[in-house]
Amino acid sequence: METPLERWDDGVWLKREDVHELGAFKWRGALAVLERTREDTVTASTGNQGAAVAWAARRLGLRAVVFVPERVSATKLALLLYVGADVVRTGADFDEAKDAAVAFAHDHGLRWFEDGAEDAQLDGYAAIGREIVAQLGTQPAAVIVPVGNGALFAGVARGLDAGVRKVAVAAEGAPVMYESWRAGRVVESDRCETIADGLAVRVAIPRAVEWLDDAVDEFVLVSDLALQQSVTRFWKRGIRVEPSAAASLAALPRVDERPVVLVVTGRNVDNDVFAACLAAGT
Repeated sequence: METPLERWDDGVWLKREDVHELGAFKWRGALAVLERTREDTVTASTGNQGAAVAWAARRLGLRAVVFVPERVSATKLALLLYVGADVVRTGADFDEAKDAAVAFAHDHGLRWFEDGAEDAQLDGYAAIGREIVAQLGTQPAAVIVPVGNGALFAGVARGLDAGVRKVAVAAEGAPVMYESWRAGRVVESDRCETIADGLAVRVAIPRAVEWLDDAVDEFVLVSDLALQQSVTRFWKRGIRVEPSAAASLAALPRVDERPVVLVVTGRNVDNDVFAACLAAGT
C-alpha cells in the first residue's frame, strides 16, 4: 500500500501519508505490530493510532480496545467507531487515558500496545523512507518528519541513508520529546497545549527517546500560529491536513537542502479546528 510522492515546489516534495483510507500514517506501524503478536490488543490514542490498531485488528480477526481522552476529536472518534474499535473515553489528556488503558490491559489479561515503544512499528515506518528513495530515484538531501512520540521519525530514518539530513519537528506547546532529545534522556514536562493533537505528548517514552538520540540530525519547534499558517498554505493547494501534519511545512524555512521531502502525516481534523486554522493563518 504505497503512498504517493508529489512535487510541492522546486526541490520540495510531499510524502502523502494522508491519502491512505484511514487518513494517516499510523496503519503502517499498527499492522506490523499486530501481524507479529496476533493478540487482542489495548492501546491509547488521540485518534489516529487507535483507528489504525482497530483497522489492523479487524483485518486479522482480532479485538482492539482503544482508550482516548474525554476531549477526543469528533472526526477521529467517528473514525474509531467506523473501523470497529471498542472505545473508552477517559482522562483530561492523552497520558491520563494511557494510564487507564495500561491498568485495563493488566486487569483483563490483554496485550498492551504502547505507541512509540514497539520495535515492529519502526519496521512499518521504515517503508516510508524506502518508498521516498524509490519514488524520488535517489536519496533526498533532507527529510522533515513531525514528532509526536517519535516512532515515525525513527522508522523513516531507518529507511534512509546516513547522509540524509533528518529533521524532527514538534509543537512549541508540547516540547517533551524535544527536551528529552536535547538532554539525551527522558525529562519531565507539564506543558502540553497545542492545536496539534497528534503532537500533544506530555510524557516521553524512554524507548522512543533512545531511537531519536540515534536518528535526529536537527530538532526544531514550531508555534501553533506557524502550524495554522501551514494548514492554510496546504489548503490553498487543495490539500486538507490536520495541524500535526502541517508541522513539516512549518519547519521548511529552517532547511536549506534540496531535494527535501516533507512527510504529510494525516488529514483527520475537526471542521471547527480546520476553520480556526484558516482564520488564523490567512
